[in-house]
Amino acid sequence: MEQVPVQVVSETKSHGGTQGVYSHPSAATGTEMTFSVFVPDRPEGTKLPVLWYLSGLTCTHANVTEKGEFRAACAEAGVILVAPDASPRGDDVPDDADKAYDFGLGAGFYVDATQEPWARNYRMRSYVESELPELVATIFPADMTRQGITGHSMGGHGALTIALRNPGRFRSVSAFAPIVSPLNCPWGDKALGGYLGPDRAAWREYDACALIADGARLPNLLVDQGEADGFLAEQLKTQLLVEACAEAGIAATIRMQPGYDHSYYFISSFLAEHVAWHAGHLHRG
Repeated sequence: MEQVPVQVVSETKSHGGTQGVYSHPSAATGTEMTFSVFVPDRPEGTKLPVLWYLSGLTCTHANVTEKGEFRAACAEAGVILVAPDASPRGDDVPDDADKAYDFGLGAGFYVDATQEPWARNYRMRSYVESELPELVATIFPADMTRQGITGHSMGGHGALTIALRNPGRFRSVSAFAPIVSPLNCPWGDKALGGYLGPDRAAWREYDACALIADGARLPNLLVDQGEADGFLAEQLKTQLLVEACAEAGIAATIRMQPGYDHSYYFISSFLAEHVAWHAGHLHRG
């Protein structure tokens, strides 16, 4: 990978590590992209495993960075956490004509768009699967042979589908309130129809349940879903993932959490537990 200039937006000491925010010009999206990285303190020359966190609709890197409450757990476990943005941004980046929250800016859905005018910038699949990992491996003390991935809502969809499409890359996969089947919900109809066009066969590689049905597998899976989540019945449809994993024999722990909603109050309640769960897989062997 050609050396890319990376700007330090901020670096702050926290919980026995360094919380940084960085930006760089992205070849994948054709825009400036911002991401955050927490690196625990470590002996000189030591490389640490990496946990990717993918954010949901309307979010940037800042949501989990400021509200996720993960740093103490990452420092204790010796795990780097990387949080990309959820979409390309900029004055020249096309947005939904009605400024809707579920399409356009803030709603990249971790796809590589094929339809105009989205195809030029909305290439979050390439950014998260290829470009940013290469950059992280170059700049940070990251052991890329030990990676885990997690995410929330749209980002949970991204985490599941990226892991399913890249067998062997991730030792551990988890999600918070993921969109498990965009083929079967209004958010998916709008986003995949808009970015990929009307051929629903082309959507299958962006649908976790469809990927599992088509033969893709995960080494292990942890999912937390709030029972009081207002999006559960219409958009998230967790039961479809339960059924897909059971039919495929995937070792999945899918927990329904009574009283919890879709917010970062929910995510921050369990993110440290997810970090520890990932660490158990990432430090093994």
